[in-house]
Amino acid sequence: MHTARFLTEAPQLRDLPALTAPEIAFVGRSNAGKSTCINTLAQQRQLAFASKMPGRTQSIVLFAVGKQGATDAVLADLPGYGYAAVPQTAKRRWQQVMANYLVSRPNLRAVVLLADARLGLTELDEALLDVIRPRVEQGMPFLVLLTKADKLSRPEQAKALSVARLQTRGGDAMLFSALKRIGVDEVAQRLWQWGHPAP
Repeated sequence: MHTARFLTEAPQLRDLPALTAPEIAFVGRSNAGKSTCINTLAQQRQLAFASKMPGRTQSIVLFAVGKQGATDAVLADLPGYGYAAVPQTAKRRWQQVMANYLVSRPNLRAVVLLADARLGLTELDEALLDVIRPRVEQGMPFLVLLTKADKLSRPEQAKALSVARLQTRGGDAMLFSALKRIGVDEVAQRLWQWGHPAP
């Protein structure tokens, strides 16, 4: 993961390059800690833009992963959703772009959905799960990461994880904290396996 580097940024699906490398998408609400998660996994501070103003990322951002300039896998950082200060028209456009990407991107191999552990999966998260459900039923893996897990006590963590696993219906859920490094190694290992599928 530490070889991750910026590849391209695309406001629309048609602007994305046609790639064959396995692509792993990161999705979630604007304040779920998506950029922080990507930076932590890549062991880089400023790979993904972590803004103090949620909702700033308005494009799909691709990062290439691979040694010596090769692209073995691609991480896709999708626009955060659900931020109130963003105009409704912009929200709808992003949601449409994201939905089209998740449904039709041919080299998409897995989806990581980030949700604040204190909030769990919201209605918007559930709506996104419905979008990818057909691909999940065809075998595409997805993982729910409950971020900021260090803010919860052990019993609260166990409860949040149990509820999230019920809600995923076919995916998996894990606790994650960039600050306390909860789940970091396990998630990195999972991403490596998805990016390097057995022949």
